[in-house]
Amino acid sequence: MGSVLVAYSGGTDSTVVMKVAHDALGARALAVTAVSSTLPDVELEQAKQVAAQVGARHRLVETDQLLIQDFVKNDAGRCYHCKTDLYQGLAKLRQEMAMGAVVDGTNLDDLGDDRPGLLAAREWGVRSPLVEANLSKEEVRALARELGLSNWEKPAAACLSSRIQRGTPVTAEKLARVERAEAFLMDQGFLQVRVRDREGAARVEVEPEEVSRLLEPAMQRRVTEQLRRFGFTTVTLDPAGYRQGGGN
Repeated sequence: MGSVLVAYSGGTDSTVVMKVAHDALGARALAVTAVSSTLPDVELEQAKQVAAQVGARHRLVETDQLLIQDFVKNDAGRCYHCKTDLYQGLAKLRQEMAMGAVVDGTNLDDLGDDRPGLLAAREWGVRSPLVEANLSKEEVRALARELGLSNWEKPAAACLSSRIQRGTPVTAEKLARVERAEAFLMDQGFLQVRVRDREGAARVEVEPEEVSRLLEPAMQRRVTEQLRRFGFTTVTLDPAGYRQGGGN
């Protein structure tokens, strides 16, 4: 590839792709991050910091999925409609800048997940260098560490809309209260958190090894009181802990 646009979220996978593209292509590689109400502010700031550490060219593009009715209705195709909007925008930018290709951070393990967004990537001709190199998530993390990337062990993240109960509309109010709740929990020292919004009722998940601390009486009271202030009607602390895909 003579030049590339990297769909860059700030996660470990897309950071590896950005780093390798930057090292190989220099200014002919551009990392692009979509900014919207579904991306937590903390994730955006971390993405900007890591791109600066790498020295890569980095552009932010504003998007608004809440204008996409098929996204807002929050059915099984939500991710497809979101990614279609993203890749359509990146394809237009690629054409305007006369860049060679759009690439993403999909790894080999992602292919086994329920990810409608992968269909959108194929439809828009997005290439996945990590898949082409047959790299699993574990191998990508090892490579990120070898490359000296500061986010090599960053927990998996997903957009805020994934916290909202499927079949109920995605709204700015719901996204905001989920973001505030998760930021509060991270301020309490929990590293991997999910606050699932079930029509105003919150279900809190943390890593299984951190559940005991979450369930301490003082912490329970603190979390419950704060999340109610954020607008949740009831708060449930999940004793099973965080599990990938728990929002589906």
